[in-house]
Amino acid sequence: METSPTTKSLINLLKEYADYYETAEFLKGDPSCFMHRVKGDGNQEVIAFVAACLSYGNRKQFMPRIQQILDYSQGEPSQWILSGNFNSTIPDDPSRCFYRLHTFSHVNKLLSQLQTLLREYSSIGSYLRARHTPMTGAEALSSLQSPFSNNLVPATTQSCCKRLCMFLRWMVRDNSPVDLGLWADIVDKKTLIMPLDTHVLQQALQLGLIHSKSQSMTVALQLTERVREIFPSDPLKADYALFGYSINRP
Repeated sequence: METSPTTKSLINLLKEYADYYETAEFLKGDPSCFMHRVKGDGNQEVIAFVAACLSYGNRKQFMPRIQQILDYSQGEPSQWILSGNFNSTIPDDPSRCFYRLHTFSHVNKLLSQLQTLLREYSSIGSYLRARHTPMTGAEALSSLQSPFSNNLVPATTQSCCKRLCMFLRWMVRDNSPVDLGLWADIVDKKTLIMPLDTHVLQQALQLGLIHSKSQSMTVALQLTERVREIFPSDPLKADYALFGYSINRP
């Protein structure tokens, strides 16, 4: 096993990598790129949410599926969902596979529930603002789960809820060439929870930031607390740092 850097060198290393990798170049091949391909806050929120829900497994497989939805919407995902036009291109068909274990019916249900939310609140951000603001990352996570009952959105926070935590990073963090900061007034970025996937878990374990291999919310919160020691006002900047570490590790 490789020896972890000392505390001081680790802090300097992660700060260096965070600054170096949080650039527009990060968007290439990352699902966050889709929200930069549309105009208007509503469209950006919607395609970011759909992209986050489908971002699991192999990027070479799920990125084309997200692009497929963006193509169907002709660059106007919010209006496409509001109008119900998605029913003709993504019908409620449980026999057709859309991506891995998810059928056209699963995706149709997700879009239908999103349509209900948009018809009542006009946007996902407006829905959150109508609940109570400001809110913590954990409260935003719970609020985002409430309108959805399908297996593309986790029903509880027993798991690490990686995709929703990633979506919140995109929406909340400001002054970033990657993250949009549309909800900076809704959620304090200091309270965001680290999106914990296998990749991030491996890097955090190697660096000694955490000691559990479980992809649970408990571990995600533990990791968030550790990286908050390095980035007190913006702990999810460490997401870029861990990405950089994975590229540069010996």
